Amino acid sequence: MTPAPPPIIPVALTIAGSDSGGGAGIQADLRTFAFHCVHGTSALTCITAQNTVGVTRVDALPPEAVVAQIEAVVSDIGVQATKTGMLLNQEIMAAVAEQVKRLHLQNLVVDPVMVSRTGAQLISDDAIATLQSVLIPLATILTPNRYEAQILAAMEIHSLVDMQQAAQKIHQLGAQAVLVKGGGMSGDLHSVDVWFDGQQGHILQTEVVSTPHTHGTGCTLSAAIAANLALGQSPLIATQNAKAYVTEALKYALAIGQGQGPVGHFFPLVKSVPAPQSAGTARG
Repeated sequence: MTPAPPPIIPVALTIAGSDSGGGAGIQADLRTFAFHCVHGTSALTCITAQNTVGVTRVDALPPEAVVAQIEAVVSDIGVQATKTGMLLNQEIMAAVAEQVKRLHLQNLVVDPVMVSRTGAQLISDDAIATLQSVLIPLATILTPNRYEAQILAAMEIHSLVDMQQAAQKIHQLGAQAVLVKGGGMSGDLHSVDVWFDGQQGHILQTEVVSTPHTHGTGCTLSAAIAANLALGQSPLIATQNAKAYVTEALKYALAIGQGQGPVGHFFPLVKSVPAPQSAGTARG
């Protein structure tokens, strides 16, 4: 009897920056892909020196190096879904957008990474303009946080109605679907995201998890959406499942370092690890 061929493993590609602290960026994306049993591939755009306290240095890679990484992965392995994270500058954004079109990359999740959850702008105005004009129109799903949505929709966001209106305005930029995230909102809206795909609007709400260790939640969510798309799920279902994953990972966030720790991407393993014994109860 001829043995059955091995199962085909879905492949996802992350195009993003490296987080030396391991909580966000490429590192978070690859762990998220692995959790979903999706093979993770990557194209680094920049290298950061950072930890749970902050970022001390950022070095951009040449656009040609980013392009070469994407081409190497797609030409040999192929990908079923792609996500973008920190693209850092106008030149890298334009190069990535060109590769998405040239290589016909499907199921593109764009995490704009323009403004932090605290409201600090992370990239230049020129880069934001390029993001809007060349990359967002290629997106299957766009995942702006509150402050990014305010820029893209050119409006203030203070309420659920504002989030819904912003999602509709941002959709006009060309993305197939928009998820306005409520992580930067206050009160009950902190756990609410708003979905709009041009036909339907949905309010997606999960339980609020109280933890200061939320580093990498945006990267993790967009990576989880991409992983679920690679597994063949519809955009809305992929997003709902990704939100459920992030919520559970927040329950097992890692209190490491002296600042804001990351979410627990591998929470099933954390559940199975016994708590360390104190020095007074340890046995030799």
